[in-house]
Amino acid sequence: MKLVVATRNKHKMEELHALLASWPVELLSALDFPEIPEVEEDGATFEANAIKKAVTFARATGCWALADDSGLEVAALNNAPGVYSARYAGEPANYPANNAKLLRELSGKTDRRACFRCVIALSDPQGHAEIVEGRCAGHIITALRGTSGFGYDPLFVPDGQTQTFAELPADVKNAISHRGRALQAAHDRWQELFMTRGAGSPAHKEENPATPSRGRGFQPRGIAARFKSPMKNNRQRTTNN
Repeated sequence: MKLVVATRNKHKMEELHALLASWPVELLSALDFPEIPEVEEDGATFEANAIKKAVTFARATGCWALADDSGLEVAALNNAPGVYSARYAGEPANYPANNAKLLRELSGKTDRRACFRCVIALSDPQGHAEIVEGRCAGHIITALRGTSGFGYDPLFVPDGQTQTFAELPADVKNAISHRGRALQAAHDRWQELFMTRGAGSPAHKEENPATPSRGRGFQPRGIAARFKSPMKNNRQRTTNN
């Protein structure tokens, strides 16, 4: 079974290759399909962006497609940068500039609680999708630490740890990260589909893929009947974290 990951982010693909190593799939990325244009991530939520990317690549390639949208929510900033995380400091996306802006915005604030969120969407070739989510709570420190990872990793210390994401060994980070937890949820939820190589098309009429609901709300009735296009909305733009 071929599975297309709808991203051109090499850092993200490195993480996904490690996290998806046990899945019986041939993993491809958006880099394998240069003819497919960049998907504009203009949804109001992580869910909307993830579904839009997964459905676009599934329909264009004729393969099952996986996409994620993720970002950092900081309590003292009313959950900003959120879906704007990748381009928090403006276009084009710039990790050092984003980190510098985050530190400026948090200057003098004592509440430094933060949470990384990752929503993963899986779509069949007909465009029927389902989502799962992973979260990792922690706090933002006052200066960059560590050289691994990317994005906000040098500023984020997950709960229960003393090191930032950029300092933690990759296996430790992958086990507790928002993306790792979302992928574990995906594996648990969709394992049967992968093991049976995804026979059949989801038997559910597609709704508007840009208005998703949470995957936890689905009531599965077998692999095929479980896939649907969710429904709900609330913000904009994606991240590379």
